[in-house]
Amino acid sequence: MRSPLLFLHIVSGTLGMLSGFVAVFLLKGSRRHAVAGNVFFASMLSLSASGVVLAIMKSQPGNILGGTLTFYLVATAWLAARRSEQGISTFDWGAFLIVLGLTVFELAFGTQAATSPSRVKYGYPAGPYFFMGSVALLACVGDIRMLLHGGISGAQRIARHLWRMCFGLFIAASSIFLARAHLFPALLRKTGALFFLSFLPLMLMIFWLFRVRFARAYKRKFTTAAVTGTNSQARRPSGSTQPGPANTLAGGNNFISSGQRAV
Repeated sequence: MRSPLLFLHIVSGTLGMLSGFVAVFLLKGSRRHAVAGNVFFASMLSLSASGVVLAIMKSQPGNILGGTLTFYLVATAWLAARRSEQGISTFDWGAFLIVLGLTVFELAFGTQAATSPSRVKYGYPAGPYFFMGSVALLACVGDIRMLLHGGISGAQRIARHLWRMCFGLFIAASSIFLARAHLFPALLRKTGALFFLSFLPLMLMIFWLFRVRFARAYKRKFTTAAVTGTNSQARRPSGSTQPGPANTLAGGNNFISSGQRAV
């Protein structure tokens, strides 16, 4: 049973990493992006679930927490992309309780590792526990805000989808390029290419989050200017032919519309 499960784990991680990089570079909202994203979603759920089972078989609590957090991030990211309206469900409450528990355990294990004579806890030092615990805490805060507001929509929904999917891709990439660096040619190890490929998902995550944030800001700016321009035109004499701001902003609104499609 163990060998087929390990094979599934490796294949799922490889497929998840490849489909994730394809999805992150495709036009957001396109059909190809959706297909690649669904492949990534299924692969990452298989990777994390099989990883948790293997960790249970090997008595590795740290990997159990990491696999569960990966499953949670990808599942909630996929659900955020499929939301069409405000509202929360039983799944949202269950996911929040899971990530709350993960936050507590990760930070507790990190503290125990930092204060123990061996400076490790279940084979890991404090750093990985605090890093994953911080990610879990960030996700926990996001869930609390969503639950308090009765749902999530607009740019916040897109941001929720983006950062959770990208972090799941980071976990898959680092599990291949960093954890198994010995499998790759020495040239890739010496040049830092493996390190770059591992952290590329986080760099792309920052890029897309800024893109979403500023696209929304530009849209708000142009919309306000357009309304002001319309009011100015309404106050002009009927015979005036001077172009107003509303007309000059037409091109700007088209730019923002195309920018929104890109994210």
